[in-house]
Amino acid sequence: MDSRRRVPRTDAVLADPRLAAAADRLGRGIVKAAVTGAQERARSGEIAAERVADAAVAALPATAASLRPVVNATGVLLHTNLGRAPLSAAAREAVSAAAGCTDVEFDLATGRRDRRGRGTLAALAEACPAAEAVHVVNNNAAALVLAATVLAQGREIVISRGEMVEIGDGFRLPALLASTGARLREVGTTNRTTAADYADAIGPETGFVLKVHPSNFRIEGFTAEAAVRDLTGLGVPVVADIGSGLLAPEPVLPGEPDAATVLAEGADLVTASGDKLLGGPQAGLLLGRSELVERLRRHPLARALRVDKLTLAALEASLRGPEPPTAQALHAGLASLRERAVLLAKELTGYDAVVVDSVARVGGGGAPGVELPSVAVGLPETCAVPLRRAGIVGRVESGRLLLDLRGIPADLGVTVLAARIRESLQCM
Repeated sequence: MDSRRRVPRTDAVLADPRLAAAADRLGRGIVKAAVTGAQERARSGEIAAERVADAAVAALPATAASLRPVVNATGVLLHTNLGRAPLSAAAREAVSAAAGCTDVEFDLATGRRDRRGRGTLAALAEACPAAEAVHVVNNNAAALVLAATVLAQGREIVISRGEMVEIGDGFRLPALLASTGARLREVGTTNRTTAADYADAIGPETGFVLKVHPSNFRIEGFTAEAAVRDLTGLGVPVVADIGSGLLAPEPVLPGEPDAATVLAEGADLVTASGDKLLGGPQAGLLLGRSELVERLRRHPLARALRVDKLTLAALEASLRGPEPPTAQALHAGLASLRERAVLLAKELTGYDAVVVDSVARVGGGGAPGVELPSVAVGLPETCAVPLRRAGIVGRVESGRLLLDLRGIPADLGVTVLAARIRESLQCM
């Protein structure tokens, strides 16, 4: 008898209680696709016909979305391709609670409409008292677009040539700003720009001066740049894009600008990201003078750039809750990282695991050139693909796969992680 005839019918497999329950949770289409895939494996002889239901169950995704959770063991704390900052448990709980109906624009006491995201805005204002007012949009690029549209559409933005950066994936800041209808007035040179260069360019057509922190590269040698404090007396607003989202000074990263310091130096408006060193969700933060922030908030474009209730919930919880995972990774002690690495290597006896010194980085365009001492577990390079397919992403260096402990959340127990690794490598 042809073995293909023994492959069970689709409706019979879907009747399996495990798959029927999964259809209620994931949707019939996703479950049926898993069943069809298992049937094809049985027809090709890869699995026995009686294993179709088991194979379909094993192939089911964790959720109905295609995004898969991963363990970031690359040593890049804010890995853009892996979603940058992981949310804290408090932020994830807040997102879950906000997933249903919420009072995002409603006052439960009066029964009337209220300001959208008022709790999140209050938390942001409390976290950065130097700002007279705050607003949130959907990312830092959106914050710059809103500022350029409101303050400089049809006018000029004065910016240093050395700060005309590309922000990733081919998106260049000059093109982004020009798309708003503003004109860019470049001053200085690639390596040296002085306050006098800005002053000479200011005129009736100037909308604002833009200072951009070159967060994803570093220029060394014969260089000069004007500080924000040197630009505050030019008679036009000074907008500072600090990028990585620090609201206050970070001792581990003394060279990274923060909103409180830049505002104290006289910036009228600061823009920053929420999903980098702040450790929250993707968001664009606008902090500064009340009059400017209110103009931006009331502009029609602000509606198109606003954030949803899930982002508001995650951002507020990141600001008010316990230290986010990004901050924990940044502040992790080398001794504790080594202890975890030693335990992980012991759990992986038989897989040629060794403990090695490593160097981690901030990533996400933050703190370029800054090296963070770390510890990793080294495995044979051949382990990279099966682990990556299982959602454990390390980096290959000098012929070995390194699993850097600095970016792996401490609450992911070593025993649990080791079990996932062993399971992933069993088929090698």
